[in-house]
Amino acid sequence: MTERKMVVLAGSEETRKTLVAQLSEFIGTFVQIESYAVDEGIDRVITDRVVLLSSYLIEEEVAPFIGRNCHTITAKRIVNFHNIDQLFSIPEGTEALYVNDFPETVNEAIESLKNLGIDHMKLYPYFPGKKMVKDVSLAITPGEMELVPLGIKEVINIGPRLIDMTTIITLLGKLGLLEEKQEEVSTRYIQTIIQLSRRLAVATSEAHQVSEHLKKVVDGVHDGILAVDKRGKITVFNGILEKLLGYEGRRVIGKKIGDVIGNGELVDFILNKGGKEANRYFTVEYADVIVHRFTIDSDGTTVATFKNAVETIEMERKLRRELVKRGHYAKYTFDDIIGENEQLLETKTIAKKLAKTQLTILIEGESGTGKELFASSIHHESNRKTGPFLAVNFSALPEDLVESELFGYEEGAFTGAKKGGRKGLFEQANGGTLFLDEIGDISLKVQARLLRVLQEKELLRIGGSEIIPVDVRVVAATNRNLLELIERGEFREDLYHRLKVLFIHLPELRKRKDDMEALIRYFMHQSGRMDVKIEAEVLDQLKQYQWYGNIRELKNTIDYMLAVCDDHVIRRKDIPNESFFQSKRFGRRDGGLSTSVYSDDSEAGSTIEEKELVTVMKIIEKIEQEGHSISRQRISEYSKETALPLSEQQVRYRMDLLQKRGFVEKTRGRLGSKMTDNGRQFLDTVYVGSD
Repeated sequence: MTERKMVVLAGSEETRKTLVAQLSEFIGTFVQIESYAVDEGIDRVITDRVVLLSSYLIEEEVAPFIGRNCHTITAKRIVNFHNIDQLFSIPEGTEALYVNDFPETVNEAIESLKNLGIDHMKLYPYFPGKKMVKDVSLAITPGEMELVPLGIKEVINIGPRLIDMTTIITLLGKLGLLEEKQEEVSTRYIQTIIQLSRRLAVATSEAHQVSEHLKKVVDGVHDGILAVDKRGKITVFNGILEKLLGYEGRRVIGKKIGDVIGNGELVDFILNKGGKEANRYFTVEYADVIVHRFTIDSDGTTVATFKNAVETIEMERKLRRELVKRGHYAKYTFDDIIGENEQLLETKTIAKKLAKTQLTILIEGESGTGKELFASSIHHESNRKTGPFLAVNFSALPEDLVESELFGYEEGAFTGAKKGGRKGLFEQANGGTLFLDEIGDISLKVQARLLRVLQEKELLRIGGSEIIPVDVRVVAATNRNLLELIERGEFREDLYHRLKVLFIHLPELRKRKDDMEALIRYFMHQSGRMDVKIEAEVLDQLKQYQWYGNIRELKNTIDYMLAVCDDHVIRRKDIPNESFFQSKRFGRRDGGLSTSVYSDDSEAGSTIEEKELVTVMKIIEKIEQEGHSISRQRISEYSKETALPLSEQQVRYRMDLLQKRGFVEKTRGRLGSKMTDNGRQFLDTVYVGSD
């Protein structure tokens, strides 16, 4: 027998490689090592060798391959100390599976870990064929990754177990090298342990440095910070909190929060026992604090920040003063919207409800109906009222400035760009509300960028590469017919629906003339002219006008009359002549809300659009007479037989107009839409008019 040759037999290829690497480190310089894995197959019968078996579990399988003159040793195995440091970072009390190929090896390994002092975890044995008895997210395995059950979120592979020192000494004895090489092997083993200890010391030192750094950061924060693990034990208690509550942090770390803080309501709030609010006001040890709570999902830690309530209130006041100074505040509330008209009161009620949400609102109304007044009031009624309120009027902004005004720009983005760049309105309005007035006047290019901001809640400055998240509530307004702009390809339909999540239509002044006297008195009071009287016949005369310029036009009229009246009395002669007032024929003809489609006194067939509506109504009547259901596709097909061929999109727009006027009812499903009695009367009028 050649005494300086040996064979290693292991169950798996990974175990074979691990054991050979270990033996090579200790005895490889003076012993020739041959090795085989049962899983990979053994290609010969071994004779005249010292044979080391990785486990007694493979004895039966390898017996046919062990021949004459062999000395067999079954290895005693210990946990792989090269990777054991991974286990020290696992939080105390963590539950995990220990996964291996056989029940015996699983139980041996768990017992071995306990003997080494690694007992801060609760380990559950798992092997092929065993049912999971505990729902856990962590598994530890000595190289048997493929045996880890599905659904486990994290796996720590500590590698196959190593040969213990007693087995190596026995192996040297069988090889006849014990006295000659025992000291050398022992020295190498000790060096390995020293290297491991040094590695652990470095890791511990680094962890300590990180811990000290984090402690300095946490202590340097202006707020008190408290962290509690899932068992209710305090893990973080910073210096600011010590001053606020009067406790010494080092004395409370590791204690149950209920044993430290006597305010049971505060303890329940931090431990999230009932109630969904994340912020609450408390008085603790004579200190008034605002507590914000959140949970770290990965390990169940709850973090609570404590703010000094007095300082917080003062900071909010300072912020408000700064916003007012810069003009970034809402000037009006719902109390500033004057009138008792039923339609107006209903609109205010709806607007107050919509204000409580975080959703985008589209305000539609003719020029002068008070769209900015409503937008400002909505901000005041929302939970963003302490944040900034910014407004931009697109009709008053040059096209080449719109993008930079909205989204900002980086330094050098274009000629004339300010040094250091500039924040856009979206960034300036962060945490508050941005009012986009005259939204129908922006270009398609800006519409595309605006759509992205509304969808993604993030923007890219002009010339920039960094994505900037924004938290802004958008209120948009228009006096134009956006559906008609979509029809003409001037407004994106997807942006229209993104803006019109919530919707308010403001009533025209001509529909709320019962509010005129109150509005007139209000404007006179604003001008400081409450000493001026206004004759009754003047009020009667003013109520006769249609006020196509709405409330803005009424205010201009009052200002004019106050300027020209004599003896502190406004008389009929002080009313401006007709050329002063906005005539309907001067109303917007570019898709505005004052076109005939939206007017109450329009005559059928008075415009080209009216003629198109009549054509569509006649097509609908023909389809009904033929017994078919009414759909956009069918109307489009029938229209090709007329002088007005229409696409389905064009049909959709005209059907929307007809529905607004009460001529059709649009329904979903195979029944389709249908003509109303008003629609039939409308057609009868057209037919009579053509006779």
